[in-house]
Amino acid sequence: MSASAVKGWCPGALRPMLSGDGLVVRVRPFGGRLEPPQITGLAELAGQHGNGLIDVTSRANLQIRGVSEQGHRPLLDGLAQLALLDPDAEIEARRNILVTPFWDGGDETQSLAAELEEALADSGLALPTKFGFAIDDGRSRVLAGDSADIRIERDRSGRLLVRADGARLGRSVARGQAVSTALALASWFLVSGGARSGRGRMAAHIASDVALPQSLRGETEPAPVMAASRPGHYPQGAMVGVAFGQMLHTTLHQFAGCGHALRMTPWRMLLSEGKREMPSAPGLITEPFDPALRVIACSGAPRCREAHADTRALAAALAPRIAADARLHVSGCGKGCAHSGTAAVTLVATRAGFDLVRDGSTRDEPVLRGLNGADIVSDPSILVGGN
Repeated sequence: MSASAVKGWCPGALRPMLSGDGLVVRVRPFGGRLEPPQITGLAELAGQHGNGLIDVTSRANLQIRGVSEQGHRPLLDGLAQLALLDPDAEIEARRNILVTPFWDGGDETQSLAAELEEALADSGLALPTKFGFAIDDGRSRVLAGDSADIRIERDRSGRLLVRADGARLGRSVARGQAVSTALALASWFLVSGGARSGRGRMAAHIASDVALPQSLRGETEPAPVMAASRPGHYPQGAMVGVAFGQMLHTTLHQFAGCGHALRMTPWRMLLSEGKREMPSAPGLITEPFDPALRVIACSGAPRCREAHADTRALAAALAPRIAADARLHVSGCGKGCAHSGTAAVTLVATRAGFDLVRDGSTRDEPVLRGLNGADIVSDPSILVGGN
């Protein structure tokens, strides 16, 4: 079977997915970080073997778009030379890890990430496609609102804990127990039937009143949640947004020219490590309250074969009209690939027009159906119930 014929999961590098503009090849940076030579190499590979477009995903990964069947093999060879390729597709799929970008050189974040990556590679666990981990071990949590099933965090006093997503309390652990406890929790999830219910997610499994074993039961409250991150300067470097999660390969190349490593985030932002000036390039968001930050949009038509509309054109037109404290999600179909959670307003493209969901996700019942995109732009009060 050709790589492009395989569907039904998030794409990877070894197992890409066919979209409307060619193969989508997802690159998962180890430790959530790219060194300057890797940044340069990725930019060049995207220009040589793709259509020059790179997605920044909500899983803190990069996707090279527009890759041909013939270009896939040389692209993989290039990724291997950059140390950005897993041994096989199964290991790649298990290595679904979010890493806080706000770590310092002397802390344990990167060593935890490396240990977890190695342990997952050796585990052989048959985890569901979307099942993921988060290393959110700062003094305050920044990944609490992002999708993960098992979380390595800290409590209010700074001690490590491992927490099942959906559980209020986490299990206090010593440094040497964190990764083994996380994998024990993943194994329990599989053995207790979690993969067969609730779309294969831990929070749904916990909500079904299944009882955690005593050895994994939590007793400690995690650290407080930090306010949402925005573009700007941080002690670790300069954070910039990527408009609608997509940039040109030449923009990525400009990051390489800065000579700074990049830390990935699940917020469609990149942190240029140690950089004191804000990066500037087409499609980058440098202002903390830019209207484009209020809108999430998938690739849309014609880039995605499943999409029924050009989502980004509509998102760009509506962004300035969205309240500063609200969020709009424009999805090209009902899958909601760009955002699995809820939003103040969700527009879902269908063959008959856009369905509108308020305070929900693409999976929820619309309050209006078959809306015309031009009508929404001309009368945005429709979005908030002024119809």
